[in-house]
Amino acid sequence: MDALQTIKQRFGIIGNDILLNRALEKAIQVAPTDISVLVIGESGVGKEFIPKIIHNLSPRKHKQYIAVNCGAIPEGTIDSELFGHEKGSFTGADKVRKGYFEVADGGTIFLDEVGELPLQTQVRLLRVLESGEFMKVGSSNLQKTNVRIVAATNVNLLDAIKKGNFREDLYYRLNTVQIDIPALRDRKEDIPLLFRKFAIDFSEKYRMPSIQLSQEAINYIQNYYWPGNIRQLRNFTEQITVVETQRELSLEQVQEYLKAIPTTSLINVKDKSENHSDFSTEREILYKFLFDMKKDLNDLKALTLDLIKNKGETGLTPNEKDLFQKVYKDYESPKPEGVLYYEEKPILPNVTTVNNYHDDVIEDYEDISSQAESLSLQKKEEELIRKALEKYNGKRKLAAKELGISERTLYRKIKQFNLEE
Repeated sequence: MDALQTIKQRFGIIGNDILLNRALEKAIQVAPTDISVLVIGESGVGKEFIPKIIHNLSPRKHKQYIAVNCGAIPEGTIDSELFGHEKGSFTGADKVRKGYFEVADGGTIFLDEVGELPLQTQVRLLRVLESGEFMKVGSSNLQKTNVRIVAATNVNLLDAIKKGNFREDLYYRLNTVQIDIPALRDRKEDIPLLFRKFAIDFSEKYRMPSIQLSQEAINYIQNYYWPGNIRQLRNFTEQITVVETQRELSLEQVQEYLKAIPTTSLINVKDKSENHSDFSTEREILYKFLFDMKKDLNDLKALTLDLIKNKGETGLTPNEKDLFQKVYKDYESPKPEGVLYYEEKPILPNVTTVNNYHDDVIEDYEDISSQAESLSLQKKEEELIRKALEKYNGKRKLAAKELGISERTLYRKIKQFNLEE
């Protein structure tokens, strides 16, 4: 217990919550070893104290301690930051650079927000954890490093594994020992102590009398949800210290800064939002599946119809003829995607850019339904193309843009309708 209080005083940790004490005791216990540690906790709970405690109580305390915020480094440069790079390995690499794993050899690296690491970097990190080996970006030479890794995250890594965003083998290598930091709302008895500590610190910083709260206000902040945890409490204390002219605040004044967010309400809203998101995703997948299936079925019908029309019905049995009539009784030729319809008759596709996909769809549509096209439809299409060409004095590029088709399709239509003059 004395060792625990000493650690709290040394690192400025306030609170006597049993969950907090358990987390600190774990950190003290694993510090002399080289076991990798995963710190779990919400944003703003103070996860950064755990790796500092572990490093300072370990045999590595005289070597480098480096803290890396993985979520703050762009994906394209994080490998270079962690493992270094050779000169000329990419644009802007004008000299050899040492990475954090080389600089911190013999010491400790704290990887904050490790769940934000790209998958490619996760592979490199796994190799360091397993063998201590790494390669600089642009190099083929293996290097060795002897670092202890302490990682932290505020996301559920098991969910990230299910979604394919985090490697399962890396998770188990990092999570040799897990230390959970409780949220501030779970440390209600510590909230007044933390508030008093922050109030004293800011009164000294700004040379102002320390801010005080009424008993009702203290009860209120104890039962407040604190979604931003200790960081939010600290910012709240600094704000009222600077802004308020009175040195003692009432419940009403505190409520002006902290709107009521009941725990149950916030959790329910979060759950509903997540459920809605999941439902929307599943619904979109189902819709896409149904639309694709319908398109495939129409394509199959069209192909079968085309074969029957070309080869005749002589090879069909009476039962097959009945089935054929039943299936195609209400069937119309398929309508390609991207085609606008006017008075139930297809006109040219409304696309604004040259798109080979639409051209291919139009060609397939024409091949399948050429026998079903009526003369009036062809006339209407020919008339639209003629008017567009006349409007732009025969300039095909402008005419194609007006019609919403590619120049290739327009050129083919011009030849089909003998509009070259």
